[in-house]
Amino acid sequence: MGAKKIYYSMFLLLSICFFINFYTSFGADSISANHSLSGNQTIVSSGGKYELGFFKPGKSSKYYIGIWFKEISEQTVVWVANREKPVSNKHSSELKVVDGNLVLFDERQTQVWSTETNSAFPSPVAVLLDDGNFVLRNGSSSTLWQSLDYPSHTWLPGSKISYDKRTNKTKTLTSWKNSEDPAPGFYTLEVDPINNQGVIMWNRSKLIWRSGPWDGQAFGLVPDMHHNSYSLFNFSYVSNENETSFSYYVIQTPSFVSRTIIDYSGQFQLFSWLGETNEWSLIWAVPKQQCEVSDVCGAYGICNQLALPPCNCLPGFKSRFERSWGLGDYSGGCVRSLRLECGETNTSNGGKDMFGKYSNVKLPNNSQSVSSVGSARGCKSICWSNCACGAYAYHDGTCFTWNKDIYNMQQLSKDDTSGKDIFIRLSPLEFSERSRKVVYWAVGGSCAAMVIIFLGVSFLIGRKKLSQVKEGAKAVEGTLVAYGYKDIKSATKNFSERLGGGGFGSVFKGILPDSTVIAVKKLKGISQGEKQFRNEVSTIGNIQHVNLVHLRGFCSQGNEKLLVYEYMSKGSLDSHIFKAEKGKSILSWKTRYAISLGIAKGLVYLHEKCIDCIIHCDIKPENILLDDFMCPKVADFGLAKLVGHDFSRVLTTMRGTRGYLAPEWISGAAITSKADVYSYGMMLFEFVSGRRNMEQTRDGKVDFFPARAAKVMIDGGDILGILDPNLDGSADAEQVTRICKIACWCIQEDENVRPSMSKIVQILEGVMELNLPPDLRSLQLFMDMENEENIVFYTNSLSSSNSQELEILHT
Repeated sequence: MGAKKIYYSMFLLLSICFFINFYTSFGADSISANHSLSGNQTIVSSGGKYELGFFKPGKSSKYYIGIWFKEISEQTVVWVANREKPVSNKHSSELKVVDGNLVLFDERQTQVWSTETNSAFPSPVAVLLDDGNFVLRNGSSSTLWQSLDYPSHTWLPGSKISYDKRTNKTKTLTSWKNSEDPAPGFYTLEVDPINNQGVIMWNRSKLIWRSGPWDGQAFGLVPDMHHNSYSLFNFSYVSNENETSFSYYVIQTPSFVSRTIIDYSGQFQLFSWLGETNEWSLIWAVPKQQCEVSDVCGAYGICNQLALPPCNCLPGFKSRFERSWGLGDYSGGCVRSLRLECGETNTSNGGKDMFGKYSNVKLPNNSQSVSSVGSARGCKSICWSNCACGAYAYHDGTCFTWNKDIYNMQQLSKDDTSGKDIFIRLSPLEFSERSRKVVYWAVGGSCAAMVIIFLGVSFLIGRKKLSQVKEGAKAVEGTLVAYGYKDIKSATKNFSERLGGGGFGSVFKGILPDSTVIAVKKLKGISQGEKQFRNEVSTIGNIQHVNLVHLRGFCSQGNEKLLVYEYMSKGSLDSHIFKAEKGKSILSWKTRYAISLGIAKGLVYLHEKCIDCIIHCDIKPENILLDDFMCPKVADFGLAKLVGHDFSRVLTTMRGTRGYLAPEWISGAAITSKADVYSYGMMLFEFVSGRRNMEQTRDGKVDFFPARAAKVMIDGGDILGILDPNLDGSADAEQVTRICKIACWCIQEDENVRPSMSKIVQILEGVMELNLPPDLRSLQLFMDMENEENIVFYTNSLSSSNSQELEILHT
């Protein structure tokens, strides 16, 4: 028994000695001389922010040495050492310090990457720092080499994008080839020392985007840099006799994690990490749209900004590199599926080649125009007779032809009237193949139709009653359904259970034969014809977002116009915010904050992500619905579009919306998306107070809550003191302050001063800091007014200046 204890003690002592020796030479954040890193071993920066080791991107079978965020659940690589020389086996590959170098050996012990420092110091140490910099240091802690001098596709704070005027060397960001290949791609972010600007280049030769010259604080063509969204960043631009460089630092905040990359799509992108949803949120990108990136879809590719993926090959073409295409790298473009006859059998004319029409596109910009041709037939003849001509277009008396490959063609929406038709040269076999397919499909379709008819008749006989209920419902535009009026009338029990209503009509609860619960809005004041109404509804039906109520279908029969929506079980927001109805609990502050963010995201989609900007025109708690999970969904977002040019008349007479109307409605000025911003701001105040913004006190005066909130903001008072009493002060004071600041900005009289909804999303997510608006004190003037009429007059009168209005009021 004693011998066993001795052996156990000796084993424990040896183990302790081993680990002490290991961590003395191989620290948690460093690699010492004559020790290596391999397999699943990693080192972590002292603050726990970054981790370094072997990684495998996506489904790739290759391994790389890289650095990634340690505390983020989604592995996000910010630097790669061996971009062009991956290894196959991480367990037999080693990263170690040898002869003053940091060296990576593959499974055959062949050197595949090195810092090439060759330090005379005998025992340098490689250390991963908490700013993401991987450094090789000697014993005196002087830096022999650092990864920040060799950025990959991520621009880390402190790293320079530069041009060394002494050595003519550049430091650039270079994109990955695709999502699974970190090798240098086509796109680079560089410094242009001649024009003192930043540029995105394709293949180091073709300009994609430029920032404009540096003015001391920002780049001329990046106006966003003047905005508060950049208040978390400290930029530095240097141009002297030695170098031209640009760098930045992040003003540290505990909750803010960001990354800036040059993407393989050609866009320069800024992201922030959202811990609540565990995802990266895109804050900013240039060029703003992927289709604006030159040659993004390669030769004979066409870009559609509203489609996923955005790039497709033209009819008669296929992607050149299928695997890369599937990984988001479209630069290889497309190749013809069939050879042209022109040039094969007859080089003097087009042979039997034909032209396929592609409609409603933005034409490529590298054409050769021929203005002397007077007809489309003549334009076609010019292209057909030249074997080098791959496409032509005829517009307004001008013939455009494209020789060889064509690039930068963009598919436009059906509502964009700037679209043109282009004719692409195709092999006659392409048309023959299509003809055969048509015949096959026709024959096969006929047979299938006979079978379907037979089965359909049998089904109708067996299920006659059910079929009669559903015969009026026909799918149109994807999942949108055209319902029969009698079916909706039956589903709603003759419109007996009213859920609510507004200026556009009343809403009723209904149940379809398959037990699906629906909400039916019975519209009033809609004068469109059948075709126009269907077209409008089809457009709205294609708008899909998690924070917008989903339109299931519609009914248009005679004068009856109905919209069928998904049913929202938790009802409208007002029933939770103001004196909660029976069975509905008071919303916690956390839920209110999440709802405000969700509404903002829904409005961003309407204002900026749809083909046309859609202005809601009636943002208020009654038009915000909640699902089972209290996820907010903006309702009635398409009604202003449906009503058309008369919607201003309808809205100004709408009940219950006076407190949310932007001043420009009354002044008769053109309405923009900033009208929604104003309404959103007024609603935010109600999130804080838990009541309507204007309420009459016991002494007969009117308490205007936004003015009271403004006073607290200016005086630096207790922000939680104005919070909804039902919350008992249980709220994040910083978030309450943030909401009040946003609301004060939103209700500015000058619509140009109000922030966009996309900026509001960034502020709510904590990405952007926000100061008080410059004229916040004007809100305090409301505190001196004694009745609602004066307040309404003040908020809705824009015929003169503020001082003049007050003079009239006091008179």
